[in-house]
Formats: sequence, C-alpha cells, structure tokens
Amino acid sequence: MSVTAPDTPADRRPLEIWLPAVARLESAPSWRLAIERADRLPAAPMAYLDRLAAHFQGDDGELPIAALTRNYLHGDAGEGAWLCADPAWVQPDMNGARLLACGQMQLDDEEAEALAEPLRPLFAEAGIALELSSPDRWHLRLPDGLALPPFDPPELAMGEDLFLHLPQGAEGRTWRILFNDVQVTLHQHPVNAARRARGLPPVNSLWLWGGGRLPSSWRSDLRGVIGDDLVLLAMARRAGAAVRERHVEALAEAGPGWLLDLQDIAADQLESIWWPALQARLRRQALQLVCADGQRCLLKPWHRWRFWRRAVPTARRSGAAT
Repeated sequence: MSVTAPDTPADRRPLEIWLPAVARLESAPSWRLAIERADRLPAAPMAYLDRLAAHFQGDDGELPIAALTRNYLHGDAGEGAWLCADPAWVQPDMNGARLLACGQMQLDDEEAEALAEPLRPLFAEAGIALELSSPDRWHLRLPDGLALPPFDPPELAMGEDLFLHLPQGAEGRTWRILFNDVQVTLHQHPVNAARRARGLPPVNSLWLWGGGRLPSSWRSDLRGVIGDDLVLLAMARRAGAAVRERHVEALAEAGPGWLLDLQDIAADQLESIWWPALQARLRRQALQLVCADGQRCLLKPWHRWRFWRRAVPTARRSGAAT
C-alpha cells in the first residue's frame, strides 16, 4: 500500500522513482548514497503488479491487464473479455518445463504473423479470436460465457515449474489443453529454427494471463507517469493521468504526484544519465525512491548534508544480515 494518505493532494506528494533492487546498484554509487542518506519508509510490495495496485484501482479491485493493454494499443477492447497471450520461451527439463522469457521476444511483424497463423484455428475451435496487438503483445478476444479461471502473471511463474502455475480444476481444463496444443504446434515451427540460427531463443509457447473486461471506473492517485512498460502506460492512460515515454527530456514535465519508472535501467545508465538529470531537482524537491526488492525511502533536499551516512557495499550488507 502507498505510504501517502489517499486524500493527500497530488501536488503535495513527492515525485516517486522506481529503481532496480539495491543489490543491482553497485555501478550507481550516487543512487546508493542517496538511499543511505534518505529516511526509511515502510517496505513496498516486491511484486510489480502489487506496486501498480497501490496506485491504480477499479470498482471490483481487479487488474484486467489484457483489456487495458489492448485498449491502449488499439482502442477496441469494448465490453468484451480479454486475455493476454504473450509469446514466450519455455525450456523443458528433467522435472517438467520452466518459463524463461515472456513478452519481450524481439519479434518483428513477419515473424509474429507466421507464428500466429497455425495457432488461430486452435483458438477458433473454442470460439476465441487470437489478435496480434503488436509483435510481442498478443491478446485473446473471448466469447461470452467462457470460464475464465485465475491465471498467474509471468513474474510469478518465471523460472519455475510451469505445472504449478497453470489453471487447475475443471475450469482450467480447456486452457491446459490449449496451452499444450500451442506448444506442440510451435515446437518445430520454421521461425524458431531461424531464430536459433541467429542466437535468439525460440518462441515455443504463449503465456496466458491478465484476463478480464475493461473497467467502467478506473482511477489513480498519480498525475502522470514516465516509463516504457506497456502495463503502466495503459493503466495511466485509462485513469486519465499524463503518459510520457521514458527519456530525460520528459523530466521537465514531471513533478509532485508523478511516477518515474527506472527499475529496468542498467546501473551504469542510472549513474551516467539519470542521476545528473535529477540532481537539480534533488536540491528543491523531495523524492520517494522505491526499489524492486521492496526497500523504500524518502529523500529530502537537506539529506545531502548527512555526510556521516555512507553507502554500504552489498557484500558487507549481506554479511551483516547473516
């Protein structure tokens, strides 16, 4: 949950910055020092969708990722039910299979269409339409009345045994069959042979998740967001918040009540590009720093004078905790 009270005006909330886990900031000493000098706040959720849920809410409390992202990309989600069907790489092993990549497979339009062509009839038999919203973001348009069991988001399943994350029970049977049929169909697809020859992982599965309908009411406590993640941008646009693609120039518009998502930026770029761009702001405005490992702190302008606080190397930090 957000540490800022829901009724706090947006213009009184700090600019919030999402960063990688502290352990990944070894090449970003300025950021590590800022975290050490800041005031500690209650921990943030470690799961990405849980952090988003702290800022975005609908009437039913759900996060219908598929409908939101489809509408952001094409504006046609309407009143129907949708499900994300992101291209994925699944690696078999001795104990089953594991999800190793999802949704960022570097597909181009031609590759995506070639992979989708034999899959469309599989879904059509169940009355489902496979829609390629972008080469790396696919969606299923679902018929009315089709059971939609819970699906785990890819961040929960990544690297784990897939069996533990497939929909279970009678409601999940149709989806388990489709999941297997998709893998069989893609296993020997010519596109995957060409990808392997170029040193790229195969697209041998689809990960189904984020089902639901476009919410009639969707709100946020944010005034605007800067980022590259499709889910974040789709949620913000639906809530009426300002949406800006992630580049340094966009900081000129950001202020209190905004969110800057840097959690997937390499540490050396955080240090060489984003730290200098934010230094002037640090002298006049409080920043709330939220790391992917859940650490959260409030950095105020006068905290730069806390010379007695030094960045603690990760190795020493880990050793002290054992």
